Amino acid sequence: MRIVVTSSEAVPFAKTGGLADVATGLSRALAAADHEVTLVVPYYPRHVPVDLPCPEIGTTVTVRVGQKVVEAGLRRAELPDSRLRVILVDQPMYFDRPGLYTDQGHDYQDNCERFVFFSRAVLEAVARLDLRPDVIHVNDWQTSLLPLLLEVDYRHQPGLQSTGTVLTIHNLAFQGRFWKWDMLLTGLDWKHFNWRQLEFWGDINLLKSGIVTADLITTVSPTYAREICTTEFGCGLETALGHRGDDLVGILNGVDTEVWNPARDPRLARQYDISNVADGKAVCKTDLQRELGLPARHDAPLFGMISRMTEQKGFDLIAATAERHLQHDLQMVFLGTGQPHYENLVRDLANRYPDKVAAFVGFDEGLAHRIEAGADCYFMPSRFEPCGLNQMYSLIYGTVPVVNAVGGLADSVVDATPAAIADGSGNGFVLAEYSPEALITQVDRAVDLYRDSNTWQQIVRNGMGRDWSWNRSAARYVDVYCRAHGRHAVPHQDG
Repeated sequence: MRIVVTSSEAVPFAKTGGLADVATGLSRALAAADHEVTLVVPYYPRHVPVDLPCPEIGTTVTVRVGQKVVEAGLRRAELPDSRLRVILVDQPMYFDRPGLYTDQGHDYQDNCERFVFFSRAVLEAVARLDLRPDVIHVNDWQTSLLPLLLEVDYRHQPGLQSTGTVLTIHNLAFQGRFWKWDMLLTGLDWKHFNWRQLEFWGDINLLKSGIVTADLITTVSPTYAREICTTEFGCGLETALGHRGDDLVGILNGVDTEVWNPARDPRLARQYDISNVADGKAVCKTDLQRELGLPARHDAPLFGMISRMTEQKGFDLIAATAERHLQHDLQMVFLGTGQPHYENLVRDLANRYPDKVAAFVGFDEGLAHRIEAGADCYFMPSRFEPCGLNQMYSLIYGTVPVVNAVGGLADSVVDATPAAIADGSGNGFVLAEYSPEALITQVDRAVDLYRDSNTWQQIVRNGMGRDWSWNRSAARYVDVYCRAHGRHAVPHQDG
C-alpha cells in the first residue's frame, strides 16, 4: 500500500512523549513490510539532532491560514537501515521555537493556527509530491483536522480521490480545544461549526473533527478503546466515539526493538537475552547501583520508575505508600520530571534513605535504558494509561512490572498467579483497584516472590518470551488501512 503517516513529532526529529516513538516505530515496521511509507512531520530546527542531515528538496507549499498566506519549504531525511521516507515541513514562524507545544509550562497562544497550517501543509505536500496515498494516517489533535480538510477542500485533487483516512487517539485527554473564533483559521465554512463536527461546548475541538470524519479510528490498546466510550474515561467525547461502533479499533502499540533490545543495547554494562538473563541483569544491576550511589546488593529487589511525576502516572499512590514499601529490604530509583511536589517527594526520599532510594529529577536516555536493565521490578500504577510503553520495555528487559489494570497495561501485563506463571502468561503484578492498599499488596507479593529465585526467573522469562515488536501491530494497522481505503476506492470498470 501507499501510506502517509503524519504526526506532530517523531523520533529522532522531536519528542515529548510516546507519540514520537509510535509514529516512527510503526512507520519503520510498515516500510520493512514492503509498503511505500512516507512520514510527514514539522521541522523543528532546535530539536533535530545536529548530526542528522535534513536537506531541502527544492519544493515549497503555500497555505492559507485565516487571512495569512504562508509558504513552507520541504526537507527530507533518511533513517539508518530503513526504507522509510521522511518529509519535514519547514516553517520557522511556527516551528523554530524552544518547545513543541509549550514554553516554560504555558501553551503557545497560536497552537491552533500552527497545526491548522501543518494539516493543510501535509495535504499540499502530498499533492505536490504526487504521493497518491491509499491512506493518510493522522495522530492526535494536532493533525485531526486533516480528514475534514480532505473531504471539504482536497478530495477533488488528483491522487486524493480514493484516499482513506485513519485517526489514532494516543491520549483522549488532549483534544485541541480552542475558542470558537479560531474557526476562521481553518478556512472552513461556518456550517461545519456544529455539534456533530467541530463545535464542543461553544469552542472548536480539533480531535472531535477527526473522530467524526476519519474513515476509521484506532486507539493504542483494546482496553483503552472500550474505556473511552465510557463517562469515566471519555473526556466528554464518549458519545461521539460511541456512535462510531465498529469503526473504533484498539491496537496495542509495539516497541521499536532496534532501540529497545537488551541483546544489542550499547548503553548496558552487559548485553543479554532470555537465555542468559539472570547473569546479564545481575551485571547491569550492580552497574546501576554503583552509578546511582546505592549499595551493590543482589539480595534486595530494586524497583525502578521512569515517568512524568504526575497523578496520572500513580504518583499519588507512590506518595501514600513509599514509607511502607521502605520497611522492606528493597531499593528504589526514580527518573523523570513533573509536578514540583512529586519531584520534591522523590528528592526527600533519596535524602532520608540514601542506601535505599536514588532520584534523578530530569531525563537521561542512557540512564533510562540502564534502569530498565538493572531494575528487578518496575512501578507503573497509572490512574489511566492509553497504552504505555515502559511496561513493555520492562518485559523485554526482564524487569517485572507492577501496574494498574487500565488501558494498555491491562492488555500487556498478566498477574503472576501460580496458574498464570505455570501456563506462561503470568508476567507481572496487577493492582485489584486504584488504591494505596492495592499497591502495598502487590509490592509485598513481589518482594516475597523475589526470594524464590526459580519462580522469579519463570515470571521474567514469561515476559521476555512474547513478541512485543511492531511487527504484530503493523499487520493489524494494514487491515485497518485496507478498510479505510476501501470506502473510497473507485470500482474497476471493464472495457
